[in-house]
Amino acid sequence: MHRHDAVVIGGGIIGLVTAWRAGQRGLRTAVADPEPGGGAAQVAAGMLAPVTEVQYGEQALLELNLAAARRYPSFVAELEETTGLDLGYRTCGTLAVALDADDRAQLRELHAFQQSLGLASEWLGGRECRRLEPMLAPGVHGGLRVDGDHQIDPRRLAAALVRACELSGVEFRRSRVARVEVAGDRAHGVVLEDGTRIAAGQVVLAAGSLSARIEGLPARALPPVRPVKGQVLRLRVPPAYAPFLSRTVRAVVRGGHVYLVPRENGELVVGATSEEMGWDTTVTAGGVYELLRDAHELLPGITELPLTATQAGLRPGTPDNAPLLGRGALDGLVLATGHHRNGVLLTPLTGDVMAEVLTGSAVPAQAEPFSPDRFALQEQQA
Repeated sequence: MHRHDAVVIGGGIIGLVTAWRAGQRGLRTAVADPEPGGGAAQVAAGMLAPVTEVQYGEQALLELNLAAARRYPSFVAELEETTGLDLGYRTCGTLAVALDADDRAQLRELHAFQQSLGLASEWLGGRECRRLEPMLAPGVHGGLRVDGDHQIDPRRLAAALVRACELSGVEFRRSRVARVEVAGDRAHGVVLEDGTRIAAGQVVLAAGSLSARIEGLPARALPPVRPVKGQVLRLRVPPAYAPFLSRTVRAVVRGGHVYLVPRENGELVVGATSEEMGWDTTVTAGGVYELLRDAHELLPGITELPLTATQAGLRPGTPDNAPLLGRGALDGLVLATGHHRNGVLLTPLTGDVMAEVLTGSAVPAQAEPFSPDRFALQEQQA
C-alpha cells in the first residue's frame, strides 16, 4: 500500500501537467502509466491555433482556448527554466489558404465569423499569400494571416513535463491501472496491473481516449469520451530546400482539411485525418494518400522531401468536442480528459485548473462551462 494525496491515471501531457502542478502545491502525487510522456503527444502536430480553428457554436471553448494561448509564453518560460529543456515553441503565426472558389468562399465565411468575435486575422489575396510563402501552388486563391496562432513541439513538451514532475517529487508507477478502488460512493485510490495498491485522497482521471475504459468506476462516473483516429506524416526538409515554409500553413482542399507544421529542426508534420474508427490505430494507404495528395496540391514541392514516418493516434473526443475539467460524479474523483483536438493548446490552463481543484479551491470561472456533469444535466433538462 502506497499512500498519496493524489494519484493521476494517465501520463500524457494532461496527466503530467496536472501532476507537476500538484507537486508544486506540496501534494504527494503519483502518476500511473506504463510509458509516461507517451500517448497522443507523440503523434500531435502541436498547433496552438484558437483563432484559425474556431468553430461555429463553440464560443465558450474559444474563450478557454484563447486564455490558454495567452498563458503559453509564461508557461513555456517557466518549464524551460525549470528543466533546462527547449520546448520548440515558435511564435511564427499561421496562414490558412484556399485552392479554389468554393474553398475561398468557405474561408471568407470563417474570416467574417472571426471578425464578428473580435479575433485578429487578415485577409490576403493569392499573390500576397505566395509572397509570404513562395512554395505555395500558383492556384492559391487567397488566405487568412493569423499572426497570433503559434506552435510547439509536443514531444519536447512531454519530455519536459516528465522532467518537471521528477524535479517536483512526483512518483512514477510504470504500470497500467487495473481498476479504481471505490467504497462508500468515494474513490479511494487505484490498483495497478502489477498488483500495487495506491491509496489517495483524490484520483485524477486523465487517461485520454482510454478514460471511459477504466475499471472499477460505476457507469455514472465514466466520462463520455471516445477515440477519434488521426493519421499524420513526418517529412524532412533537407538544407538545400530550406526554408521550405516559415509558418504553419493550413488549407481546405475539396472540403477536407490539411495542415503543414514546419519545425526549426527541419521536420515537416503533415496532418491530419479525423476518423471514427474505434480503437484502430492502423496507418492506412488511403490515409497517407489523401494527406500527400492534398499537401501536394497546396505545395507541389512536397513530393521531393524524404518521408521519415507515418503515424496514427487517438484523440479523446466528447459529445461537444470540449474537455471535462473538474470534480467527477464520485467524491475523490477529478477529471481532466476529453480535450479532443485541443490537448496541447489547453495544457497550461488545464494544469492551473487542476491545481486549484486538487487543493480544495473552486473551479476557476473560465472552466465552469466544462464541468464533467454537464451532459447528465442536459439529459435531465431534456
